[in-house]
Amino acid sequence: MHSSAIGGEDPTFEKAKQKAFRLLSVRGRSTKEIRSKLKERGFEESIVEKVIVRLLELNYLDDKSFAEQWALNLAVNRLYGNRRIEMSLLEKGIGRKLIELSIALVREERSEKEAINILIEKKVKDKKVSELDEKEKRRLAQNLMGRGFQAGLIFEALGRTEEEFINDGK
Repeated sequence: MHSSAIGGEDPTFEKAKQKAFRLLSVRGRSTKEIRSKLKERGFEESIVEKVIVRLLELNYLDDKSFAEQWALNLAVNRLYGNRRIEMSLLEKGIGRKLIELSIALVREERSEKEAINILIEKKVKDKKVSELDEKEKRRLAQNLMGRGFQAGLIFEALGRTEEEFINDGK
């Protein structure tokens, strides 16, 4: 410990803690994200772990709350499918069980079917799905798959079976 530190705290710990606070002021983050960012900034493992422990004590880090908020944002605001939400949360270090719970919770707010229908409406504007040609339907299906929706839900929303869709592409 350095005697120059306020309250007897290590100045490196204080610097790392302030960096973590700045990161959290921009948006909520997972424990893994804070740990990674502090390590990227060159803070030693022991300092990083002390900061993580302190942030957990202060309730500034809560992976359950973070996962729910992140999933809600992706599902409701960005209109992503469950697979895309799952991948995003996995990247942020959230465990599978917590991911499942978070997705189930947000799907009470807006189902995947509802999200697909909103996206289709936005994409086709004044047309009906039945008026789209095969190329338009295929492009729309690819866009929806890229957003993390399951093929079965997409084909159902487009009024097609998977077999019809595949056979039309040949």
